[in-house]
Amino acid sequence: MMRFIISSCLFLLLFTSCYQQERNCADFKTGEFEFTYTLDGEEKTSRFVRNDTLEVDYFEDKVDSNSVRWINDCEFIVKKLNPTSAQEAKAIHMKILTTSKKTYTFEYSVVGDKTNKQKGIATKID
Repeated sequence: MMRFIISSCLFLLLFTSCYQQERNCADFKTGEFEFTYTLDGEEKTSRFVRNDTLEVDYFEDKVDSNSVRWINDCEFIVKKLNPTSAQEAKAIHMKILTTSKKTYTFEYSVVGDKTNKQKGIATKID
C-alpha cells in the first residue's frame, strides 16, 4: 500500500512539474490592444497600437507615443518620446508572463524598481 502511495505521488509530481504556461510572445509584438485597469477606484480602458519600435497609446482623448526596445521575445522597455515630467520620463520594463489566443498576462515596473511590480492582462483586438 505504501509503495502505491509513493508511486502515485511521484507520478503526480512528475506531470505537474512538467506543465508550463503557454508563452507565444511573438504573436503579441505587433498589433492593436486594450488594457483595462482600476485607477482611483474607477475602471478605465486604454487602447494602444504597437509595432517593433513604437507604441501609440490612446486614453481619454489623449495620445501618447512611446519607443519600444525589445530585450528578448517576451520582454521589452517602453519609454515616452515626449515626457512632460520626471515621472513620465522613467522607462517601464514589461514582461509577458503567459499568452493565450487573444490575450497576454504581463508584469510591469519602472526600470530598476524590483519591489513595485504590477500585473495586467492585454487583449489583442485586431
